[in-house]
Amino acid sequence: MRIGIVCYPTFGGSGVLATELGKALADKGHSVHFITYQQPVRLNIFNANIYYHEVRVPTYPLFDYPPYEVALASTMVDVINNHGLDLLHVHYAIPHASAAYMAKKIVEKNGLNIPFITTLHGTDITLVGKDKTYAPVVTFSINESDAITAVSKNLRDETYRFFNINKEIEVIYNFVDVSRFNKKPIDAFHKVIAPKGEKILAHASNFRKVKRVQDVMQVFAKVNTKTPSKLLMIGDGPERPTIEEMAKDLGLHDEVRFLGKQEQIEEILLVSDLFLLTSDYESFGLAALEAMAAHTPVISTNAGGLPEINIHGKTGFCAPVGDIKTMSDYALELLLNDEKLKQFQDHAFAQAQRFDISKIVPQYEKLYGRFCKMDCKKI
Repeated sequence: MRIGIVCYPTFGGSGVLATELGKALADKGHSVHFITYQQPVRLNIFNANIYYHEVRVPTYPLFDYPPYEVALASTMVDVINNHGLDLLHVHYAIPHASAAYMAKKIVEKNGLNIPFITTLHGTDITLVGKDKTYAPVVTFSINESDAITAVSKNLRDETYRFFNINKEIEVIYNFVDVSRFNKKPIDAFHKVIAPKGEKILAHASNFRKVKRVQDVMQVFAKVNTKTPSKLLMIGDGPERPTIEEMAKDLGLHDEVRFLGKQEQIEEILLVSDLFLLTSDYESFGLAALEAMAAHTPVISTNAGGLPEINIHGKTGFCAPVGDIKTMSDYALELLLNDEKLKQFQDHAFAQAQRFDISKIVPQYEKLYGRFCKMDCKKI
């Protein structure tokens, strides 16, 4: 199949998922065309089946805000016409679904029928999409999609609750390449981080308010009073300056490392004992799944789709949003009991295997096959 993938090229979950999906499809012999405004951060390999098409947005004095959606639709049309795409798969509804609808209608004038599939990832529905400014267009473009998928049951249910969707939304979970994470930890790295054998806790996010990174710091502060430990903060974003000041105010400056954005996150997770995810909402929680693939149990909130992957009392623990004490107690329950920690590590890895890329990508291929011409199927 010749597949166009439209996504945001950043470190966010939707861009990571879309890029890893495209790479996996290319490995299976499909032609994959990424269409976005810059090369996706995870598109760091050469594959003869992968193409990248940059969306260029001209700037004119007339426009206070460059019309990205129009430029995106025009680029889609160009790629469809010049590369004979069989379908478009757009990740994150805003503005990709509406741009895909526009492109679909344009090429119809030339006798081409290009289906487009929309995958909903989270804040495109639960935050931005609910804004009255965008809601009518989001609802329309989702309903005009030839197929709709959501990355968790919770996100599917939230979409039905907030939008008048008259089509089936299929759940195809996010995935992880378990082979990337199922490695032996680097002892030298562990000793650099925790030279006295301290426990290592980790958090990874885009440091937006919804991630509640202050809660991460408060949980760690309580844990650190009971057992010597270190905290690795992976990622970057608007809340980072605040959380750095908080670490200093709590006297934890020497115990916390801010690592910034990391492409090779597996090396960090492999030396971590626990992963903390304190978000107000997660449609799925890809960072938690990656931690599990590295044999790292998760202490998370019970918000959104997190309970669908982090099984309470087995792969980690879930607690109400903002409940610092409960999350701290759960963390210590594992960190102070090596035998129990080992059991949870094994359960976490087993859970990650259920979401391995080899199990999820065929679900997308099967979905594509419902719309792709019979002579271009490679399933």
